[in-house]
Amino acid sequence: MKKDLIKIIKKAEKILKAGFYADKDITFKAKKDLVTEYDVAVETYLKKKFSKKFKNFNIIAEESDNANIEFNNSIIIDPIDGTTNFVNGVPHTAISVGVYKNKKPYLAVVYNPILDELYTAKIGKGAYLNGKKLKVSNENDFQKSLLATGFPYTSNTNEDDLNDVLKKIKLILPLCQDLRRLGAASLDLCYIAKGTFEGYYEMNLKAWDVSAGILILTEAGGVVSNINGDEYTLFEDKYLVASNGKIHKKFIKNLNK
Repeated sequence: MKKDLIKIIKKAEKILKAGFYADKDITFKAKKDLVTEYDVAVETYLKKKFSKKFKNFNIIAEESDNANIEFNNSIIIDPIDGTTNFVNGVPHTAISVGVYKNKKPYLAVVYNPILDELYTAKIGKGAYLNGKKLKVSNENDFQKSLLATGFPYTSNTNEDDLNDVLKKIKLILPLCQDLRRLGAASLDLCYIAKGTFEGYYEMNLKAWDVSAGILILTEAGGVVSNINGDEYTLFEDKYLVASNGKIHKKFIKNLNK
């Protein structure tokens, strides 16, 4: 299944790359939430191919109506993670696909065709970047840790969310090496997997934002939890906290001060 999954995703790169360098028609799902014709085109292509090839799985996808689809044996698609980056020519964008069996991660692919970075993982088999095995960093000093975060689309409509974002930046920034906001959750998780970041946290993430990155990170030796340090549950938890594992307890403690 993994080879077929990658083959289909890599064929979709032509759509994403064509759009990255082209003028785009942009639709606003909300004031800060964009979608382009290329998001829809990539998703349509992947759904068509996956439905034909992987008949034992249903499909949950960002730009589709998923109301009547039960999460169980599912392929979860983010056709273009980091759409705002994509629209503005920032090459931190990717196709993200997570395959789940009985609601548990099984396969993952995060592909950034602009930088030619193909992240893959299979449960129990490790995580890879362009065929090279990934391993999280060994940093265990929180003060020396480079972290990443993101800002929710609700930051302009929900004052409680905005205040919580600002509060956590104020808590975390003085205690770590620095804080980055790159704008694509799937890749942020992959950057921990390859040892670039030590940790990442964000609120209000959707399942398609993180379904693949979670497996890639854990297969590289990392840890993913909710903000209480308990197992992160797709479709349910408000906050995701991810790390190399070595700073995780300190990370959770600092976020909850």
